[in-house]
Amino acid sequence: MSVITWRFVPFDALTSRELYELLQLRSEVFVVEQACVFQDMDGADTQAMHLLGTAEGRLAAYARCFAAGVKFAEASIGRVVTRDAVRGSGAGHVLMKQAIACLTQYWGPQAIRIGAQARLEPFYRQHGFTASGAPYSEDGIPHIEMLRPA
Repeated sequence: MSVITWRFVPFDALTSRELYELLQLRSEVFVVEQACVFQDMDGADTQAMHLLGTAEGRLAAYARCFAAGVKFAEASIGRVVTRDAVRGSGAGHVLMKQAIACLTQYWGPQAIRIGAQARLEPFYRQHGFTASGAPYSEDGIPHIEMLRPA
């Protein structure tokens, strides 16, 4: 894996190229690859901080972060995604560490809640998250809320 350069910015600081790339990557993975028809552009992007990981001039990893009270009572991380070409390289773990660090630096140390795809529960456990609540279906995909204490 080549070096990933990180940028953590509010919606209005995204360039048009960055916005296009992040929406393209999210669509590529969450809609096409996972064969899931859902409304990715949910109106929440303007309230998020966007974490973009670029390698070799291309968006390789992405997540959006929210302050407490926007998606959940706690701060949250969502739309966690890596490009197919970097999967298996550890880029997903680097992305999560970076997202937690950026969220903590921006809003201060606090609990973080996520709505994780159930199949990724072991991945998120490695980053301090534990299952919180019963599994549920979101857009036909099994999910579970997970909480990482402050």
